[in-house]
Amino acid sequence: MSTRIALLSDVHGNLEALDAVRKAIKREKPDVVAIAGDLVMNGPEPGATIEAIRVMEGEGAIVVQGNTDIAVADGDYAAAFPWLPEGVPDATRAIAEWAHDALDDDQLAWLRRLPAERRIRIGESLVLVTHASPGSQTAGFDRDLDPSTTLERLSRTDARVIGCGHTHIPEVREFGYQVIVNAGSCGYSFDGEATASWALVTFDGDAVTAEIRRTEYDVLVVSNAISSRGLPGDVYRAATVRTGKLVR
Repeated sequence: MSTRIALLSDVHGNLEALDAVRKAIKREKPDVVAIAGDLVMNGPEPGATIEAIRVMEGEGAIVVQGNTDIAVADGDYAAAFPWLPEGVPDATRAIAEWAHDALDDDQLAWLRRLPAERRIRIGESLVLVTHASPGSQTAGFDRDLDPSTTLERLSRTDARVIGCGHTHIPEVREFGYQVIVNAGSCGYSFDGEATASWALVTFDGDAVTAEIRRTEYDVLVVSNAISSRGLPGDVYRAATVRTGKLVR
């Protein structure tokens, strides 16, 4: 009997995209749903997005925390963006503070309580759900990463499958026994396709297969909502949602 895991990541406050992916996932009827962090920052509906994810959690979904969740919940920018040693841009602070203020105390407490990682046992196989890579919410599996660095990051876990996001670029990569399944971004895609990305992982005995799925949603509604907010950087965030490419 096969077991299937639906993996999504990097919702970034895009409720429109999340709702579309939830419907697509329900049609697939997976055994497990996992959400790999970066839940609220950038998009127009952080509070409603958290409430939708909490409903999914109540239905059994596994949820972990991403680096931007740290920025929103606690304003610890050095922890959230360690690759910016000179400090984060004002536009990044502005959107993190806006999202923080949009959440109530209970939502912020929930965001803080999320674990950095979760593990799932599927038969004899272990699945690690993490935002970026094993042991890190900020060091991801970028495509242009040196192969030795990729292998070093993989060596931090015995998991057969590492389910992650962070790069906003969906892909499946096999390294012998281990498989990296990067779900890309549900709500803030960078790969040039303005759709919501997620992944479906299937365990069938010792065999593991994974495929990237794309789900359409109304990107113009979301990009217009971001533009009308008027925060520093919103013109670029709106263009990113509209085009599926990082614009800055």
